[in-house]
Amino acid sequence: MTVAAGPLHTGSLARRMMLIAAGWIFILLLVGGLALDRTLTSLVTQQFDEQLDYMLTAMIASAEVGDDGDVYFNRPLGDQRFLEPNSGLYWQISGEGREDFPSRSLWDRSLTVPGAELADFEPHHYDSDEFSGEPLRVAARSIVLPGSDTRWWFIVGAARDSLNAQIASIRAILAWSFAVLGIGLFVMAGLQTLYGLGPLRRIRQAIARIRTAGTNRVTDPLPLEVQPMVEELNALLAHSERQAEEARTHAGNLAHALKTPLTVLTNAASAQSPNLDETVLREASVMRRQVDHHLARARAAGRRAVGLARANVLESAEAVERAVARLYPQVRFDIAGSSAAEVAIERQDLDELVGNVIENAAKYGGGSVFVTVDAEPEAECCVVWVEDDGSGIPESQRQSIFQRGARLDTEKPGTGLGLAIVRDVVEIYGGSVSLAESEDLGGLLVRLCLPRAPAE
Repeated sequence: MTVAAGPLHTGSLARRMMLIAAGWIFILLLVGGLALDRTLTSLVTQQFDEQLDYMLTAMIASAEVGDDGDVYFNRPLGDQRFLEPNSGLYWQISGEGREDFPSRSLWDRSLTVPGAELADFEPHHYDSDEFSGEPLRVAARSIVLPGSDTRWWFIVGAARDSLNAQIASIRAILAWSFAVLGIGLFVMAGLQTLYGLGPLRRIRQAIARIRTAGTNRVTDPLPLEVQPMVEELNALLAHSERQAEEARTHAGNLAHALKTPLTVLTNAASAQSPNLDETVLREASVMRRQVDHHLARARAAGRRAVGLARANVLESAEAVERAVARLYPQVRFDIAGSSAAEVAIERQDLDELVGNVIENAAKYGGGSVFVTVDAEPEAECCVVWVEDDGSGIPESQRQSIFQRGARLDTEKPGTGLGLAIVRDVVEIYGGSVSLAESEDLGGLLVRLCLPRAPAE
């Protein structure tokens, strides 16, 4: 035994919203974290460089040129680390053709003198790995001291350990704080999704109540964004109710219409009536007329429920004219009008409407039938005129002729259901039908007002 597959779906809406939120949170936090890391790292490095610049300025302010042309300090530098070997803070003064003047902290090492491209008398900062296992941050500046023609390089170097430790601490704080922020934002997005999709769950519960508890509308107060969907759902429910009510009405009317003929047949058969055959034929004809009438209404109502119907009126009229012309070869047909006129009616129902009216005109007219499609272009509906040159119908009888089985000419064959079916089917589609006197032919004019098809 095969199990019916469930309805197709495109995945969870909540999961889709959470994935989008998670993606944006990750991207924004990543970009923001990188930008903040770069900014804070730059600020810490700038503060470190400012300390080196301060020491560099103190060196230049204290430097003098002796009688031998070498540089010396007129006062000692204040930082004790310059006196401790390998302390991590170093200075050096170098000049072309002169012996380097280093701090005691350098011990037996020396700082690399920058190249000529940096000899612009401005302070320069850069990282250096010239000491194995001890990365440095260096500030260097070239200057010419008073009383000397030599270009001197004043260089201050400091181990990057403290700077790297500050940067690592900042990055650790950024990492865990952004992680906490990301988790908080993701939880907030989850709560927002849960709360935001709440109205959809309420709609599902309301629909479940319609199915189980017998309610017929969704009446819960809902947000504006989903209210149009609820209104469309209620309209669909109302439409389904009308369809069901129409079906019950059709079934009841048909049952009521068949009850009397069946009772007559039963009584005639029970009484062994001598004219039973005539009674059967007569009542069977009545029942056939009733069945045809209700089937036509049911077909029209069912096709209207499908929606999106569209049919060309002129094409339908010409097709009907070719069929009716074979039944009434002596009748002259004249069809004119707009070839672009389209109505929101199924083609089969349109053929039945136009066919009944044209056939009646051919049957009861005097030999001429005029059909005008879209006879009133300014009207909201598509108006179709069907005229004949017969004796017409008195105005006092024009409403009664729409009753089922009503016939003014009983000498010609027919069921008397043509105009009744036309009226019922036209009204099902939202149109109307009326009768008048033809000004051109003098007979009957049937005016069909059919709903226009929406523009494509």
